[in-house]
Amino acid sequence: MGKVLAEARPTPLEKPLAEARPTPPGKPRPGPRRESPAEPQPEAPEPILEDMEFVRAAPRLDGMVISATGYRTADPRPALHRGLPSPYLTLIFSLDGPITTGATPAQATGADAIRTDIVVGGLHQSPAYVVQAEHEAGIQLAVHPLAARPLLGLPAGALTGQLVIAGTDVLGAPAAEIRERLCELNRWEDRFALLTGYLRQRAADARAAGSVRPEVTEAWAWLARHRGAGTLGGLSRHVVLSERRLTALFRAETGLSPKQAARLMRFQHAKAAVVRAVAAGGPPDLARVAADTGYYDHSHLVRDFHQYTEASPTRWLAEECRNIQAGAHGGGEE
Repeated sequence: MGKVLAEARPTPLEKPLAEARPTPPGKPRPGPRRESPAEPQPEAPEPILEDMEFVRAAPRLDGMVISATGYRTADPRPALHRGLPSPYLTLIFSLDGPITTGATPAQATGADAIRTDIVVGGLHQSPAYVVQAEHEAGIQLAVHPLAARPLLGLPAGALTGQLVIAGTDVLGAPAAEIRERLCELNRWEDRFALLTGYLRQRAADARAAGSVRPEVTEAWAWLARHRGAGTLGGLSRHVVLSERRLTALFRAETGLSPKQAARLMRFQHAKAAVVRAVAAGGPPDLARVAADTGYYDHSHLVRDFHQYTEASPTRWLAEECRNIQAGAHGGGEE
């Protein structure tokens, strides 16, 4: 059916014109009213063009590499990214300019910043600050700390005390040649294949670096199975070592004590849960995350956030929201 026309309403009577009033003597009659010229309006700011690409590959290195992510970003806005602690070592090959980092925002943006084309990072308990250039590209690997000997040629504990190390200081000159070849390739699949082959060959050639003690290997696996929620007493009984002996061996191999490694594992699971919630488009329930990942309560989780990010959960999410939505954190995969 068509719409029913509204009933016509009578037009109200026009109001009579106001009577002309005489102008008082000596007072000029007002002239016609002039419109003031329009003020110039400020030009709309040009839109900020940004571009982000994150590509994840399944590492085929027998568990030595946990994740491999290729990234390419372009954003004219300067930013300082927090590289958070995790239970894994960091290995980055830049496909663009040098990566600029520091232990503090002042160092990262100052004259004593660390600039290198290949980054090696050990296990740490505070964020590394990374200057995000206008355009950057690279491949970032999360390396299992017990795979440091075959892949890097030294135990992860030898990286302690330096937040970021130039990759050629650890891997030697051939790593720089591999980086040049990576920069010449155009497809992510080819880059991942080249890097995988290089690391597989390093592992096959590794002899002088020695092997990890089985008690340490089993201790790490036990902590991982318990998602960082086990006790040192339970762990020491499991590997049949005293707590002191276990801690000494574990720290020498990884750079952290078993308690410190357990806290990092627990935080990693909590952060992944927070990222999954944001990636799905909803706010994270921190109290629920805390309960599900072995924290005593919400405030306990917030304290760990402050230690590992040097920010509150709200602030960190505000800084990382665009990266999370673009897939930089892998959607919260663990």
